[in-house]
Amino acid sequence: MKLLRFGDVGEEQWGVLDAEGGIRNLADALVGVTGDELSPDWLAQLQKFDPATLPILKTERRIGPPIRRPLNFVCVGLNYADHAAETGGKIPKEPILFLKSLSAFSGPYDDIKIPRGSKKTDWEVELGVVIGTRASYVSEAEAMDYVAGYCTVNDVSEREYQSERAGTWDKGKGCETFGPVGPYLVTKDEVPDPQNLDLWTFVDGKRMQHGNTSTMVYGVKHLVSYVSQFFVLHPGDIIATGTPPGVGLGIKPEPIFLKPGQVLKVGVQGLGEQKYKTVEA
Repeated sequence: MKLLRFGDVGEEQWGVLDAEGGIRNLADALVGVTGDELSPDWLAQLQKFDPATLPILKTERRIGPPIRRPLNFVCVGLNYADHAAETGGKIPKEPILFLKSLSAFSGPYDDIKIPRGSKKTDWEVELGVVIGTRASYVSEAEAMDYVAGYCTVNDVSEREYQSERAGTWDKGKGCETFGPVGPYLVTKDEVPDPQNLDLWTFVDGKRMQHGNTSTMVYGVKHLVSYVSQFFVLHPGDIIATGTPPGVGLGIKPEPIFLKPGQVLKVGVQGLGEQKYKTVEA
């Protein structure tokens, strides 16, 4: 099942993608659905609906993030060995975690705002894991019981702010629109192996990133368990699991960074592709 949310910012409604790629409105159907959003029981009730019987969206609407604004937007740094090498980083002995400001949370087709004064805005396609059940001190063996599904994430980063402006990475990771999510939340039953998914980024039609989740240093099960040892994860929380090589910072002999007026396409196999332009903040 591919869930999405459509509508103006802050007014999004639940929808589901049908077999032909049409968007079906879930508003009326959800009246009879019980339980917490994204919980196993809630998702099981939605699975019983035939999308073809639901009202189809006949007018074009904005597609927002496929979940409500999360409580935690957790990111993992240097989780692909080849990405660590291209940026001059070492493979971490444990996952590197940081929290992305929720001001970054945005839709899969919304403009990316280049911060004022930015010189080094960069792209990072990532597999996003969406939590469906409150998770705290979860074992790796039971980690997948707490996952609702997966989505495409772009961990947009301003490298000067991240590494050259003192302090932690947060300055370069949480700028407005620096966390596009979606277009879909694909339930985990449709993704039997999250450790074998292609990822890609195109900038102005040129492929910049091409990787596969099989090369992660730490896989999805380990990350869900590990993160839950430090943060209480809530339904709708996101774990962005790291990026493969091909970021602008790693390009030789000179890094390449984003500027206003460019077009990006960012996608993960089976989870949909984002497309947006860069604009001045």
